[in-house]
Amino acid sequence: MNQLEKRLVWSLLTLRLSVFIVMLIWALDKWINPAHTAAVFDNFYGISGLGEMAAAVLGGLQIILCILFVLGVAKFVTYGIIFILHGASTLSSYAQYLDAFNNLLFFAAWPMWAACFTLFFMRSYDRFTLGGSKN
Repeated sequence: MNQLEKRLVWSLLTLRLSVFIVMLIWALDKWINPAHTAAVFDNFYGISGLGEMAAAVLGGLQIILCILFVLGVAKFVTYGIIFILHGASTLSSYAQYLDAFNNLLFFAAWPMWAACFTLFFMRSYDRFTLGGSKN
């Protein structure tokens, strides 16, 4: 492995770990504070009446996805789902972008979405995983 490849695999690892931390906290929030999850689904996705059990199930599925993602298992699928989920979250917040200076933290979603894209696009180079260099 040459110097560039070493830097690339370490860079992809740090991206994956940082995206994992955010996605895991969001998943845990579904278990710890299901009322918050219901409010998010109502306000951002137009889905009202999400119960605590549904929030817990979604959180559990997301936790499983996060673990598979951070381990690098089935990269095409797990990295792809993470990219799509975070993209949906980012794009569903469009109203906050229109009132930018009262919602500055929402803009942090864009570089994270770019990190998700980079991980998906460069997944065959992300080798510090259980999946190795496989897609």
